Amino acid sequence: MDDDTLRTIGELAGLTGLPVKTIRFWSDTGVVPPTARTPAGYRLYGAEALARLDLVRTLRDLGVDLATVQRLLDREVTVAEVAEAHAEALDVQIRTLRLRRSVLRAVARRGATPEEMELMHKLAKLTDGERRRLINDFIDEAFGDLDASPEFVAMMRAAMPELPEDPTGEQTEAWVELAELVQDPDFRAAVRRTAEYQARDQAAGTPVDPAANQALVDLVRSRAGAALATGITPDAAQAVPVVAELAGAFAKTFARTDDPEFRRWLLDRMEHGSDPRYERYWQLLGTINGWPPKPALVPVFTWFTAALRAQAG
Repeated sequence: MDDDTLRTIGELAGLTGLPVKTIRFWSDTGVVPPTARTPAGYRLYGAEALARLDLVRTLRDLGVDLATVQRLLDREVTVAEVAEAHAEALDVQIRTLRLRRSVLRAVARRGATPEEMELMHKLAKLTDGERRRLINDFIDEAFGDLDASPEFVAMMRAAMPELPEDPTGEQTEAWVELAELVQDPDFRAAVRRTAEYQARDQAAGTPVDPAANQALVDLVRSRAGAALATGITPDAAQAVPVVAELAGAFAKTFARTDDPEFRRWLLDRMEHGSDPRYERYWQLLGTINGWPPKPALVPVFTWFTAALRAQAG
């Protein structure tokens, strides 16, 4: 097109491939004003209008709204500012689409109902801060007014769900399950009972530090795990020395004597402290945060509790 050539909207549409309706709309809004008009009032467009039309089409293809296009053409904002703002907007859209994809995949795996899908979508959309608040509310209710183990509470608060920007369906599903779990009144009550045990230990002057507690967990995993692996049942005679070793280790850690009274105390503690949902809580956190999986503890503590019960009477 020569600089002096003027074209009608129809001719401009033929040159650019844009619909006449679109060019007319952009002209009416002022982003591509006509260069001149015929005596009859028809719009004519020159080289500058064609250049503006190309720019407007590019910006619209990139998702820039017409109001921003007008500000850009009026030099109220720079191309760099517009590009940065829209790149950030696209980042949000991409995260949203990834989240939707993740929820849909989780729904497909679960075979979820419409109600479950709605809940999953709502929970998956929570921000980082909202997810932390949900977990902290759960911890506050369980431990807030009790003098429980400060190290354990600190560990709970440090282990927050960090859902990545592009979560897998498994991570999304784990977060939804975790959110449902910490809002379950029965689970909250169970964790509260554990916190009360810790508070009594603190009051009695026999708190267990995390390292000592981990040593007990490792011992149960080793000894009860070996018993399970070799087919020793909790009520078998071969279970007696295993229980004696484990009960003795617990008694030493709690500065107690391994006698019938202590065994009853330990059995009560195991029965209230071996809820499989405790382990599930940490498994879900591990899935969300991408932690390496750990061997399951529920089977070995279930065996130890059953063996304690069998020998108590």
